[in-house]
Amino acid sequence: MRKKLFVKCILMIFVLTTIACSGLRFSQLAPEAKDFHPHKVAVFPVEMLNSEGTKGARGVVEQIIAGSLVEKKWFANIMDTESLNSQLLANEELHKAMTEYLSKLQTVNFSDPELSKKIGELAKVDAFLLVSVDGWDYTIQKDEKVAMVGMTMKLYEASTGKLMWKAGYDIKESYIVIKPTLPEVARDVIRKMIVSMPH
Repeated sequence: MRKKLFVKCILMIFVLTTIACSGLRFSQLAPEAKDFHPHKVAVFPVEMLNSEGTKGARGVVEQIIAGSLVEKKWFANIMDTESLNSQLLANEELHKAMTEYLSKLQTVNFSDPELSKKIGELAKVDAFLLVSVDGWDYTIQKDEKVAMVGMTMKLYEASTGKLMWKAGYDIKESYIVIKPTLPEVARDVIRKMIVSMPH
């Protein structure tokens, strides 16, 4: 009798720890995106908006993104961030173009078409994916313990610099005993987001 009660309690705890609240904040597709079918996509270095408590998270997120895109089998080639960084170290022209491009994008929200095209030609990619991690934390909301990960993704066409797709997604996973790992929550966020990505 006690054994059955114990098993029921364990199952109840498991169910309660996996209750998740998630939501797509936004998803926007450019009109030209219906004819946009990139073959080679580069994953740019991930931007961690809240750097506190995210040590080591950037590399993990970059690997999950590349792995999730490879799983989809939509693209002929995925250049992960590590491979892109190797190219940047080996090619000064590419490094300069990307530094200038990202600077313009971050300071004045301008995707420079000439720099974008140059990056595409030098890195041999049709598109690049920019990702920011907007939330990465364990917190308490309304007396509930929550593991929260939020991300924003933007996909640009390399040859024109046009923003073809952007989306934002959050998952807040409540738990009681078993604490979900943030990388696992991030994997769920990424998989849910890329479903709407042009391919």
